[in-house]
Amino acid sequence: MTANERSTTWRYGVCGLLLCATMLLYMDRLTISVLAKRICDEYSFTNEQYGSLDAGLSYAFAAGAFFFGMLVDKIGPRFLYPAVLTAWSAAGIATAYSDSIGASLVPGGDAKEQAYYGFLACRVALGFFESGHWPCALVTTQVILSRADRSLGNSILQSGAAIGSVVTPIIVLALKTDDPGGWRPPFTAIGCLGVLWVIPWLAMIRADDVKHRVTTEELPESDRTPQLWSVDFFRMVAVLIAIVICINLTWQYFRVWLPMYLEKSHGYEDSAAWFTSVYYVSADVGCIGIGLLVKYLISRKWEVHRARVVTFSLCAGMTLVAVAVAYMPSANVKENGVFSTPSLLLLALLLVVAAGSLGVYPNYYSFTQELSRKHQGKISGLLGTIAWIGSGTMQKLAGRNIDETKSYATGIAIVGCLPLLACLVLWFVWPAGRTPVTETRPPEPPPAEPATGIKAVSDHVREA
Repeated sequence: MTANERSTTWRYGVCGLLLCATMLLYMDRLTISVLAKRICDEYSFTNEQYGSLDAGLSYAFAAGAFFFGMLVDKIGPRFLYPAVLTAWSAAGIATAYSDSIGASLVPGGDAKEQAYYGFLACRVALGFFESGHWPCALVTTQVILSRADRSLGNSILQSGAAIGSVVTPIIVLALKTDDPGGWRPPFTAIGCLGVLWVIPWLAMIRADDVKHRVTTEELPESDRTPQLWSVDFFRMVAVLIAIVICINLTWQYFRVWLPMYLEKSHGYEDSAAWFTSVYYVSADVGCIGIGLLVKYLISRKWEVHRARVVTFSLCAGMTLVAVAVAYMPSANVKENGVFSTPSLLLLALLLVVAAGSLGVYPNYYSFTQELSRKHQGKISGLLGTIAWIGSGTMQKLAGRNIDETKSYATGIAIVGCLPLLACLVLWFVWPAGRTPVTETRPPEPPPAEPATGIKAVSDHVREA
């Protein structure tokens, strides 16, 4: 039995497993964000140093993305996927021992310097191996799902980011202690969870399930990708580069700086961690909601590309609300034990931003799957490399700006506008001729001229 013969239940079961992988990825990545204030206070890290830790993860992610993209196209995700997931889980566990790792890397440094380089080494390892997730996941959804189903499948895959972001603060608050070094247990516990994912993956995925193939049954709905190195191909790549840079900067900025922004600019303390969970619930609703909306519009006879572009634009409009968030005056979290009106408005606007900033991803992934069936890993890896170089550069500059201005307003306003820029590029640069790719059929050959003379006699003989 091949993936083409598998049931719909199996296909979406695999998407659910991809959701779990994304969830684990974000849990390992976000643990340090939830504990950022505690760790920075204990080791006297500046905002720029904290931003540099994420820059290290980002650059390592960029280095690994194209490497793992080429690798997954060559050997497939069946064994590569569990290998990279186990490796990044080990890097997450190692973060709990960052100061010891740093002491071996910088034997002559002081405790602060040793801790910094230890954290940096663990973040680099985490980012490098996490970069294998997206090429493996997108190759999987491209192979097992039809074009019309990919936005929904990708939304399920991506929603793991929000679920992981919701669960992480809860686990961290439950496991951390007030003792020195009490931030370590969450890293160890969350890293150990990753090993369990390997078991159902190997049980569900067989050798032929995630191999690229084009069968006769698949041809009526297969995506007609543009010819490699054609003008259309380069225009589509250019659009995707613009999109991934813009949407990644928006999502990653709030991932890294939201807890500290709420604590330092608006007086939230432990409640910042709880609101962060609500923020990611809203992101998850936006992500799954967009996938369902695309599926609904297609069922109403909308063309697939049009449904994706319209819903992508809707999400870009939602992230624009961040401009209002940036310039809201600081207010006490509570007045007489009750949340103040400005504070409630701030939280409501942030929930809108959350839904839009994650809702853009399912359609973005579907756009990348329009370019090539054979080279999906390389394409997603290359785009990931570009996106994370941008993200790594942004985080360090953002930390420096916050240190200098003591404000998050500039960064929030800029990243809130970026998805709208991506939307404009999509509307005006994406090749118009690439829109109805699946519905186009080759023209029927003209009817043959009636045979005469000797040919007619030979035809009659052949038929007899």
